[in-house]
Amino acid sequence: MNKKFDNILDNKWWQEVAVVAFSLTIYTLKNDWMLFSSFTSVLMGVFFYFILYMHAQFNRFFLLPILFKGQKPLTYVFLTLFGVFVFSIVLYEITKLDMFSKCHLYQNSHQRSYTYQLASVLGTLVCILSPIIVFKFYRIHRKQTDETLLFNQMQLNSLKGQLNPHFLFNTFNTLYGISLEFPDRTPDLIMKVSQLMRYQLESNNKQSVSLEDELEFINSYVQLEKERVGYRCDITYDCKIDNENAYKVSPMLLIAFIENAFKHGTCAIEKCFVRIIITVENGLLHLHVVNSIPKKNTDVVSTKIGLKNTIERLNLIYGKDYKLDIQDDKNTYIVDLKLQLKKFVE
Repeated sequence: MNKKFDNILDNKWWQEVAVVAFSLTIYTLKNDWMLFSSFTSVLMGVFFYFILYMHAQFNRFFLLPILFKGQKPLTYVFLTLFGVFVFSIVLYEITKLDMFSKCHLYQNSHQRSYTYQLASVLGTLVCILSPIIVFKFYRIHRKQTDETLLFNQMQLNSLKGQLNPHFLFNTFNTLYGISLEFPDRTPDLIMKVSQLMRYQLESNNKQSVSLEDELEFINSYVQLEKERVGYRCDITYDCKIDNENAYKVSPMLLIAFIENAFKHGTCAIEKCFVRIIITVENGLLHLHVVNSIPKKNTDVVSTKIGLKNTIERLNLIYGKDYKLDIQDDKNTYIVDLKLQLKKFVE
């Protein structure tokens, strides 16, 4: 229903019909057409409205460009007032013709005065131009919004295209590390990796997925990392959601922060830890990730593509409607993210 209504608003012909219907209704009520007793009176009323409509269209196509394109407001005001003056004189002279003596249009003395005709021309001009200008700015805003959405979508697709190989690179590194230390586990882990890759590929072309699917993906990744470094790293993963099926989220939006924690928090042999806490209450998602920082500097290959692209995606999708706090001290690296999820079914 809303889509059909939007199509009507975007159609210039329907907009023109709406303008005519609105202005004609106002003009009809102003002249008390319900008191007209003959078909001739109605025709004369339509004739007068046609003159007023032509005046408004003249202002629309010849004078308004002076205001909007020429940026000359004083010139526009002067020419508009001059046009109102000329057309009001034309209408005033028409009301004096003999053809009005037998119809019930403009029979009162005040309706045949020049002041009344001047008010009619000016009032009808406002009634016609106002919705025309509103529709014009609506189309401009809609076009700008569509262009912005298209540009944002192109950026999101580009970021996803960079993020996908980045994720695969880290995942295969994890699998390689496990295969060296625990070769007997490799077949099962390959199956887990294939499940992660399947989810990544299936969600690649989707703008959003269910929160349940995203959390299942994150859980699988954490379990994979536990297989790799769980024997020497204290890994905590806690997830509390009030209703997993009720929300949707952009796919692979959170994984970069979790990847980063394992990549840099477990790069040393010394005792380390990674803590991941995800809570959702009334649609507010809170991701809290803390990882240890090794005392001895260890060279870790890092392109920083994952974090950078994720932050850019957050900016594109949520604008200013999210809070991201990253703290980096000598001992720990903390990521605290809060964002309002959208309902999965609206």
